[in-house]
Amino acid sequence: MLLAQAAWAADPAPRVVRVGVYANAPKIVAAENDQPSGILGDLLVAMAQQEGWQLEPVLCEWHTCLDALKSRRIDLLPDVAFTSERAQVLGFHDTPALLGWSQLYKHKGVPITSLLDLKGKRIAVVKGSVQASFLKSLLESFAIAADLVTVDSFERGFEQAAAGQVDAVAANRFFGDLRINDYQLEATTIVFQPTQVFYATTKGQNADLLQAIDRHLRDWQARADSPYANIMQRWMHHDARTAVPAYVTWLVGALVLLLGLTLLLTHWLRRQVAQKTAAIQATEERLRTMLDGVDAAIYIKDTNLLYQYANKTVCKLFGRELSAIVGCADSEFFDPPATQRIRADDLRVIQHGERVESEEVSRADGKVERSYLTVKLPLRNEHGQIYALCGISTDITKRKQAEETIYQLAFYDPLTGLPNRRLLQDRVQQLLAGMSRKAQCAALMFVDVDNFKDINDTLGHAVGDLMLREMARRLGECVRTQDTLARQGGDEFVVMLVDLDTRAEEAARQAQHIGQKILNRMNEPYLLEGQACQGSISMGVAMLDGALTTCDEIFKQADLAMYQAKAGGRNTLRFFNPQMQAQVIARTSLEADLRWALKSQEFLLYYQPQVDADGRTLGFEALVRWQHPMRGLVSPGEFIAAAETCGVILPLGHWIMQTACQQLLLWANPGPQSNWRIAVNVSAQQFRQPDFVAQVEGVLRQSGVNPALLELELTESQLVDDVPGVIGKMRALRALGVRLSLDDFGTGYSSLALLKRLPLSQLKIDQGFVHDMLDNPQDASIIRAIVTMGESLHLEVIAEGVELPTQRDALLGLGCKMFQGYLFGRPAPLPVPPLSA
Repeated sequence: MLLAQAAWAADPAPRVVRVGVYANAPKIVAAENDQPSGILGDLLVAMAQQEGWQLEPVLCEWHTCLDALKSRRIDLLPDVAFTSERAQVLGFHDTPALLGWSQLYKHKGVPITSLLDLKGKRIAVVKGSVQASFLKSLLESFAIAADLVTVDSFERGFEQAAAGQVDAVAANRFFGDLRINDYQLEATTIVFQPTQVFYATTKGQNADLLQAIDRHLRDWQARADSPYANIMQRWMHHDARTAVPAYVTWLVGALVLLLGLTLLLTHWLRRQVAQKTAAIQATEERLRTMLDGVDAAIYIKDTNLLYQYANKTVCKLFGRELSAIVGCADSEFFDPPATQRIRADDLRVIQHGERVESEEVSRADGKVERSYLTVKLPLRNEHGQIYALCGISTDITKRKQAEETIYQLAFYDPLTGLPNRRLLQDRVQQLLAGMSRKAQCAALMFVDVDNFKDINDTLGHAVGDLMLREMARRLGECVRTQDTLARQGGDEFVVMLVDLDTRAEEAARQAQHIGQKILNRMNEPYLLEGQACQGSISMGVAMLDGALTTCDEIFKQADLAMYQAKAGGRNTLRFFNPQMQAQVIARTSLEADLRWALKSQEFLLYYQPQVDADGRTLGFEALVRWQHPMRGLVSPGEFIAAAETCGVILPLGHWIMQTACQQLLLWANPGPQSNWRIAVNVSAQQFRQPDFVAQVEGVLRQSGVNPALLELELTESQLVDDVPGVIGKMRALRALGVRLSLDDFGTGYSSLALLKRLPLSQLKIDQGFVHDMLDNPQDASIIRAIVTMGESLHLEVIAEGVELPTQRDALLGLGCKMFQGYLFGRPAPLPVPPLSA
C-alpha cells in the first residue's frame, strides 16, 4: 500500500495546455467535444498524446484568440502567420507547420480579373489578420481606393460575399479551396502574400511547448508515413476521376489563355507605371526647384509632428542636410518654450483642420535673432482626412526692425530713451479711464531743471545733453517699476505715480516721500566729461483721485505747482492743492518731531489699573503719552499712526517695554505689588520683526524681572498673515515665561480653530461691546459668548472700558471677573527712573 502511494505521488500531473480554437477549416476547427481539430488541431492532439499534455480548448474568434494569447489567458494559438510585427510580442518555433498563401474569392456576378478592378469594391477581411494589413498596404501602394470591411472569421466573410453584401473576400488558400463550392464563389487571379504558418505563444513564455512542437514537426515532415503526412492526406485529399471531362480541358485552356493575357496586361501596366513614375519624378524635380528657389522656409510635418520635407531655406536655418531633418521633431531645433508654442499651433492644424497664422522667433543663446511670419495649413487626402501639415515661414525681421524704429521715434525720446509726451498722454488717459471703474489715487509730478540754460551756456550743449541723460538715469532709480517716467521736452521731465493709497492724505504723503527722494538724488554732484557741476530741480505735484477728467487739466495743475516751486526758491516741491500741501507739511513736521521726541526723552508711560471682582489690583496696562514742549500732553491717537509710518514705532515700542520692566523691578520688594503685572501693547511692525523674540529676551535678561509679570497685548489683525510664523513666535515668547493677551477681542476675524492653536493667557473684551451692553442685548450676548469661550479654552477674560457700576454688575452677571476702565482708575503716571531711548 505504501509503495503504491509513493508511486502515485511520484507521477507528475499532466501538463495542461490552454489552446485557442477558432473556425478556420481545414487548418483549425473545433470538434464535437470542443477539442482542436483540422490539420493543425489534429497535429497538436497527436503531439499531446506523445508528450502527455492535457489540452484545454478555449473557443473564440480569431482576433479575441489573439488578444487572449497576448494577455496570457491561453498558452498556445495554432494557425498564426509569421510577421516581424507579431514577432515583437509573440513567440514562434523554427519549423513552419504549413506553407500557404492568400487569395481573393468573389461572387460569380462580380467582374474582378486584376488588382485594378478592386477600385470602389467592398472586400471582406478578418479583423487583425495578415490578409487585412497586407491587402491595405497593397492597395495604398497602387493608389487603389477600395473599402475593406472587417469580419470576425473567414466563414462570415464568405457568407457576406455569397449574399452580395461584399464584392470579394480575402482568405487563405486552405479555407478557400475547402469552402468555395459551398458558398458558390469563384477564385480570382489575385494571389498574394506567401506565408509560413506556426503555433504561437506569448513572447518569453512556454518555451518547452515550442521546442516539443519543433521537434515533432522536423521528424514528421521528413517521413512519408508520419502523423503529419496522414493528417495532410486526410484533410487535403480529393477523389481522383478516371476520365477528365471535356469542360475541364476547356477550363485549362481558358486558364492558359487568361494567364497569357494577364502577363501581357502586367507588362503593359509596368510600362504605364514606369511612364507615370518618370512623369511624377520630373514634376517633383520641377516643384523641388521652385520650392528651393523661394525666399521662405517651407516644410511638411506628418500627424506625429515629425518633419517629412524641408526646402533649402529650412536646411540652411537648421544647419543640416535634408536627410538629417526628415523624421526629427521640433525639440531638436528649438528651445523648450518655443517648442511648446509651435506644438500648440501644429495640433490646431492637425486635430482641428485650422489655418494658423502666427509670429515665431528663432533664438540662439537666449538672444532674439530672427522673426518669422508663419502660416500653417492642413493637407488632406481624397477622403478629406488630414494626413500632414504644410508650413510656410517668411522672414520679417527687417519689417519688425523698421516697425520698432518707427515706434521708438513716435513714442520715445531719442536723447534719454524715455517715453515722450505723446506716450505719456496716452498712459495718463488710460489711468483716468481706469479711475472711472475703480477707486484709486495717483499723482503727476512735473520736474524742471533749475537754471539749465546757464549749464548749456557755460559748459556747452553736449555737456547739457550728458546732464539730461544722467538726470533721466537718476530719476529712473527713484521711481517704481509700475510708474511712468517721461521726458516732456527740453529740460522738463514728468513722473506719473500709480497704485497709491486710496486715502487722499496717505497718497499725498507717499507722493511727497518719492518727491523728496528725487530732490535728494538730483542734488548730488554731477561729473560730466571730467567737469564737476551742481544741479537742482523744482517739482510740482498734482494729485489724481478721479475728479479730473482730462489730461490737459492735470498737466496744467502740475505745471502751476511746478512754477510755485520755482517761485518758492527752487530746489523744492509744491502741491497744486494748498490744503493737501498743508497736510503733507504737517505730517512731515510731525514725523520729524517724533524722531526728536525719542532722542529728547519726551515720551511718558501712564498706567491704568486692572482689578478683579472684589476690586483688588491685579496689575496695570502701560499707555504711552507724548509730552510735547509746545503742544503739551499728546494722546497716542494723534501720533501712533505717524510713528508706524515713519518707523519710530520700533524704537518707541522697545523703550516702552524697557520702561515697563523697570517699573516691575521697583515692585519686586515683598508686598502685594510684587505680584502685579504690566500689560504692554505690541504693534504689528514690532511683532513682524524677525528678531522680536530675541529683543524681548534681551529686555528680560537686562532687567532681571520675573517674565510671568510681563504681558504682551496683540490684536486680532496681527494673526491674519503668516499664521504659522505668528504661532511660532507666540510659542517662543511663552517659552520665555511671558504672558500673551489678545486685545480688542471680538472685532477681528479670529476663529475657534485658530484660537485653540494660540498659546494665549487672556482675552480682552473690546470696550465697544461694554459701552453699549446695557442698551443693546446683542452686545451682551457677544460678551457672554466670549466669556464662555474663554472658560472652555482655560483663558482669563478681562473687560476694558468699564465706566459705570451697572456695567461692572452686568459683566459679573455674565461671568466676567476682571475689569479695566475709568470706574477703577484713569491712566496716570507712576514714578519711574528715566531711561534713554
